[in-house]
Amino acid sequence: MVQSVVVGVDGSAASEAAARWAAEQAHRTGRSLRMIHAGVPEARPAEQPADRAESLPEPLRALRDRLASALPESAVSCEQVPGDPAYALVAAGERAGLLVLGSRGLGGFAGLLVGSVGLRAAAHAACPVVLVRAGADGEGGEDGEVVVGVEGGRPCDEVLAFAFEQAAGRGVRLRALQSSPPPAGPYDTEAPLDQREIRDSLAASELVRLQDALGRWRDKFPAVPVEAEVTAAPAARALTEASRSASLVVVGRRLRHTRVAAPMLGPVTHAVLHHAHSPVAVVPHV
Repeated sequence: MVQSVVVGVDGSAASEAAARWAAEQAHRTGRSLRMIHAGVPEARPAEQPADRAESLPEPLRALRDRLASALPESAVSCEQVPGDPAYALVAAGERAGLLVLGSRGLGGFAGLLVGSVGLRAAAHAACPVVLVRAGADGEGGEDGEVVVGVEGGRPCDEVLAFAFEQAAGRGVRLRALQSSPPPAGPYDTEAPLDQREIRDSLAASELVRLQDALGRWRDKFPAVPVEAEVTAAPAARALTEASRSASLVVVGRRLRHTRVAAPMLGPVTHAVLHHAHSPVAVVPHV
């Protein structure tokens, strides 16, 4: 069975940008494209699936037809699903293994870059969730590097696997970025020379550990050029700045086996989602 790339659509500019991103992903990976308009009223018992397909809003039918014409070798579908949008989209994405969403839909407030559905999906889905913003101002485009944020001392296989696969599919460089801020103190201006040397030595050690962590992934993806970088800048700031030249930024989210309603995105992931200049993939990991 050929897997699909699932994308939520609602007629907004952000969801159209997400659909185009998902279509490119489907084309690269040989998957079908499944567009879902979630949150519609429950269908009447007598209503047939074909009738529901034809009842799609005109902008969604037009988008489906445009993408189907652009991807003649891929199956492209669009369907309406009742119920809570975040729940319906997460359920569909988890079955397919990937969910793509616009960062803000029609119901969002103008000042928010990420809407409630996107935040809930990114916080709770057990599959990678990619959030795409309409009018993103990064310069990387589809040919930009893939940037992955790595936690110091604890690189996550799920996050690195997704990042390497994306870089390999695009034929671009992977940039592994780790933040290692120096201990509090006047290291840059007033610290004695030996303290600055200690700081530089610690950064060098972190870089060696990062290179080691990337070693087996380099072996698995030998065609992917890899740059490892340890920066003293805070992680959210470093990843946001790196997103300017990226086609995708990949960050992790720890899986928690609870059913609380509040999103469980870490502060770095939350900040990157709101401020990145490129699409952002949130990859759950144990």
